[in-house]
Amino acid sequence: MTIEMLWEQDDPTDVLQNRFGFADAEAVGDWVSSTVEHHWGVRVGPPERMVMSDTNALAWVRGGDERLLVKWSVAPDRFERLAFTADLTAWLGAQGLPVSTPVPTLAGEVQVTDDGISLGLQRVIDGAHLDVEDADQVRAAGGDARSTTRRAALVSLARLTTRGAVHAGTAHRADRGLGRLRAVGAVSEGPRRTLADARTSACGSPASPDLHGDYRAANILCVGTAVVGVLDFEELRLDHRIVELARSAVMLGTLFRDWGPVPVSVRQQFLDGYQTVRALTDEELHWWPVLVLWYSLALVPPGDDPTGWGRAAVEQFETADGSSAGSYRSTVPVVFPPRHQRKCDHEDDTRDPRRGSC
Repeated sequence: MTIEMLWEQDDPTDVLQNRFGFADAEAVGDWVSSTVEHHWGVRVGPPERMVMSDTNALAWVRGGDERLLVKWSVAPDRFERLAFTADLTAWLGAQGLPVSTPVPTLAGEVQVTDDGISLGLQRVIDGAHLDVEDADQVRAAGGDARSTTRRAALVSLARLTTRGAVHAGTAHRADRGLGRLRAVGAVSEGPRRTLADARTSACGSPASPDLHGDYRAANILCVGTAVVGVLDFEELRLDHRIVELARSAVMLGTLFRDWGPVPVSVRQQFLDGYQTVRALTDEELHWWPVLVLWYSLALVPPGDDPTGWGRAAVEQFETADGSSAGSYRSTVPVVFPPRHQRKCDHEDDTRDPRRGSC
C-alpha cells in the first residue's frame, strides 16, 4: 500500500501516526478492513492506496470485483456537517446526478461514527479529472455546475446558514494580492478604487442557493466530454450564484499539487457552458468581471509566484477595463452596480484554500 499526502509537504508516516493514530500501514489496513466489514458487511482486501489531507483520509480498496473508496475524518467539529453532506449526496445520486453516492451501511446509514472517526464508503467512479485544455469538457462542467448545485439547494436551503457574498478571509487575500501588484506597478489607482467600491456593495441582494463550494478540476471527473462525477460537497454553502460561478472559474484548473490559474478564454468557456443551462441576468453579468478579478487577486501568493497568479490578475484587470474583454462584453458592458446600504455578516475564512476535503 502506498501512503501519501494529497498536497501538504509533511512526512506521511508522521502524519499517519500523529494525526490519524495508526502505527503503520499494516495497522491502518487492518482497521479499514475490519471497520468496513463491521458496518457494511463487505469483505475488502488491504487498501491499495491511502491519501491524507488535513484531517481527512481516503483509502482505495476492493470488495470482490468492485472498487470502493473509504473516506474518513478525525475532526469532531465537522462530523455533523459530514453526516449532512453524505445525506445530501445520497439524495442527489437518487435523482440521477453524477455524484459519488455513498453506500448505505447494514443499518441504512450513509455516514457513521466509530471510535472518534466519522467515515463513509463510496464506489469508485471511473473518470479523469477535468482537463481545462478541452473546451468541450469545460463547457460541460459549466452546465453541470448549474444542474447539480440547483438540486443540492432544494435539500440544503432550509438547513444551511446563509452567508454574505464574499467572506472576510477572501477579501483579505484579495487586498494582499492587489497590494502586491500595485507595488510592482501592474495596477493603477483607478482600478483599485473601482474594485474597493464594488467590494463594499457586493452583498446587497439575497443569497442564491446555487453552489457547491469547491467546484474545480480536483472535484470534477470526466469521460470524453461528459461530466461523470462531481465530488466532495463538504464545502457546500449558500451564496450568490455569480459569486460561486466566478470563484469556480478562477480556480477551475486547480488540482492537488498543480495550483495555477486558467486563461481568460477558459473562464469564458465555463461561463458559456453555464449559460446554456440557465442565462445570467444583466446585473449578474455586470458582476462577473469584478468577482473574477477579486478571486484572481485572492490567489496571488505573498512570496514567489511560480504558477502566475499575479499575471492572471493583471490579465483580468485588462479584461475588465476593456482592452482584452471576453464575449460577455459584446452584449453587457462592465458597469458596477450602485452601492447597497446593507452590510454583510462576513465569515472568517482565512485558511489555505487547498485545505478542503480530499
